[in-house]
Amino acid sequence: MRATRLIDLSHELEHGMITYKGLPGPVICDYLTREASRALYARGTEFHIGKIEMVANTCTYVDAPFHRYADGKDLANLPLESLAHLEAVVIRNRGPEIGAEAFAGLGVRDKAVLVHSGWDCHWRTSRYLEGHPYLTRDAARTLANGGAALVGIDSHNIDDTRDGTRPAHTILLGAGIPICEHMCNLGSAPDAGFRFYAVPVKVKAFGTFPVRAFALVEEE
Repeated sequence: MRATRLIDLSHELEHGMITYKGLPGPVICDYLTREASRALYARGTEFHIGKIEMVANTCTYVDAPFHRYADGKDLANLPLESLAHLEAVVIRNRGPEIGAEAFAGLGVRDKAVLVHSGWDCHWRTSRYLEGHPYLTRDAARTLANGGAALVGIDSHNIDDTRDGTRPAHTILLGAGIPICEHMCNLGSAPDAGFRFYAVPVKVKAFGTFPVRAFALVEEE
């Protein structure tokens, strides 16, 4: 049996963190403290119940078509096959504008295509929120036409946020291709030959939710 290793490709979700300028950070607190719980259980037994309030676009997350389109598949209707055990490839491009040529000759059909820009080094800084690498309209169209299963990036947004039409989201989600944003640690993943997972909670009438994204690599 071949050995495997897991590579975590997600940021940590923390109280108050800002993922996207203009959106509030999550509030993470106690609903039931361990001390308060002692009155509910037998002597020596205690539990903690936490509470979190946040917008869906927090930390490392997946966008479903419903995020962009009212009639698109929501998180509850995304098939697991579009989020888990996907054959994956990593494209290494510093951008800032990542065009169709970055994917020329690359077989992407039924694969997770993960863009390693290195922008995650600015995570939790003001620099992260400005001037990030993004996919052009032609790049998104190339991936959609090529049959990519999922597209991910380790930057602030897969789109140029100065463009209000959001072409990458519009094209990819319009083709039913989930998007994973705010990834990290792609420098530790191989260029190809591994499986990718980014599964959100199965929420109805929701288009975005945080994930624990990771790579499954088989060792030689």
